[in-house]
Amino acid sequence: MKNSFTERMTNFLLKYGVITALVILVVFFSLSTRAFFSLDNFFDILRAVSILTIVAIGVTFSVVVNGMDVSVGAVTGLAVIFSTAMMVIWQIPWYLAVMGSLLIGVGIGLLNSFLILRLRIPDLLATLGTLYLVQGLQMWITKGDAVYRGMTNPWSPLREVTKGFIPKEFLTIGQGFVLRTESFRGIPVPVIIMLCVVFSTWFLLEFTRFGRAFYAVGGNIEAARLAGIPVRKYRTAAYVISASLATLGGLVLASRIGSGAVKAGDPYLLDAVASTYFGFAVLGVRRPNVWGTFLGAVFVGIMLNGLTMLNTPWYIQDFIKGLVLVSALGISFAIRKESR
Repeated sequence: MKNSFTERMTNFLLKYGVITALVILVVFFSLSTRAFFSLDNFFDILRAVSILTIVAIGVTFSVVVNGMDVSVGAVTGLAVIFSTAMMVIWQIPWYLAVMGSLLIGVGIGLLNSFLILRLRIPDLLATLGTLYLVQGLQMWITKGDAVYRGMTNPWSPLREVTKGFIPKEFLTIGQGFVLRTESFRGIPVPVIIMLCVVFSTWFLLEFTRFGRAFYAVGGNIEAARLAGIPVRKYRTAAYVISASLATLGGLVLASRIGSGAVKAGDPYLLDAVASTYFGFAVLGVRRPNVWGTFLGAVFVGIMLNGLTMLNTPWYIQDFIKGLVLVSALGISFAIRKESR
């Protein structure tokens, strides 16, 4: 009887331990502050984690093929600087700035895959090198300056003031709302973009032959190759998707802040990696998955939102966030090991 109860508890914690921890966190913050449990705050949390989720799902693709892309933070920052610089400094239409940024994202993904697959540099080292390369590129574009309306043109010999600006159409991507009513301020556009990315990538990986091949490549490269799967193409696709989603996250971030801050994407790297590996513990799947990554990002968002409402000093928020994440992951993986 005792063993049966222990097994049931072990199975429950293995599958639902992380979700249970998330529910407990919500209940705790709801009881601690009245403003936390509200529809507006719920959408504020989702809007806050929208960029992180998009970037983290890109990292998830690289982990699915048994790799790791640590250049995503720099790529996100590059999209912020490049897109705004095109509009403000060179007065290029916003839609061309978006397209140009996405094309650069694809190019960085191809560069990563070339370094890893052709030159056989380990994933971590290759993307680390790309990280520094891209950071240098975003600094070079504006010569270290931030991008804002009325800034001095860094490329003008006469140091003229720029005449370009960031149009409302672009700002809507990060600041807009839809379905507004008198009693409801609406759903943030970044949340809609995030959910589109989540659902489309989830369907791709779980319900298509193309998506399942990614897992096959990550599970056993030799077996996948013998099964006729073009391993190089799938690993290339994973890194291209990773860089493209990091670029998309950067575009949403640029629209949200309405300017081009230097290295604005750097903070998203560690949180994106944490969210990706957090997904391993969700439902006990022990593999990267889109919904697990999404819940990991939401977990991070709820933690930061609740701690901020409780007026927790900023300098210990990362410590508390890391402690909770390590505890949740450690318990889930330890239970999984004992249940084998």
